[in-house]
Amino acid sequence: MNKLQVLVIDDEWNVRNLLRIYLIKNGFEVQEAKNGSEGIKMTENHSFDLIILDVMMPDTDGWEVCQKIRETNNTPILMLTARTGTKDKVKGLTVGADDYLVKPFDADELIARVFALLRRSSISQSTITQSIITYSELKIDPEGRQVFVQKQPVDLTPKEFELLLMLAEHPRRAFERETLLERIWGSNYFGDFRTVDTHVKNIREKVRKAGLSFNPIQTVWGIGYKFQLVDKQK
Repeated sequence: MNKLQVLVIDDEWNVRNLLRIYLIKNGFEVQEAKNGSEGIKMTENHSFDLIILDVMMPDTDGWEVCQKIRETNNTPILMLTARTGTKDKVKGLTVGADDYLVKPFDADELIARVFALLRRSSISQSTITQSIITYSELKIDPEGRQVFVQKQPVDLTPKEFELLLMLAEHPRRAFERETLLERIWGSNYFGDFRTVDTHVKNIREKVRKAGLSFNPIQTVWGIGYKFQLVDKQK
């Protein structure tokens, strides 16, 4: 069986080497990029199962790299950083990262997060429903992982898509932020509820700019969020 492919993007050789040792020891095949530009180019020319991306790099920082990769690629991204601030974590998740690990990291935690990301990615792909969900001029294609407003595609990050899809699939249910965080980011994710709020804000802004005539996500005060139900059209 072919080994899972991991791309490590980090400007520090010692970090890349350490990650390579940990990953190879756990059965992965590893490729390396020493800067952001090189990493972007490699994702354009090769298919990877996971990307480990450093935030602080001299030419193009990890946030920019993540955002660029997300324009064409849904590969799970684990960001590494020496920063511990919540704002930095939220920023990474906002631009499309799937998880966040602070340096220096423990080898066991790194590998656990890698496997958790791969598992969630696999489950997400295998449990996709076939039917397109349509509410007024909003269409959600679970199989193609696309959202359309008035037949025009809306560029959502993977987590934004999963969040909108979950709410749309259960339009009469109000979800607590804790439930959304656990179901979409996984039980091993250590972020806070503001991650959900940030993603909801981004979804609302993107579909509004695309011309959607209604707000698809309703805030349920004291609880969390639910889908803003309108007349469903076939």
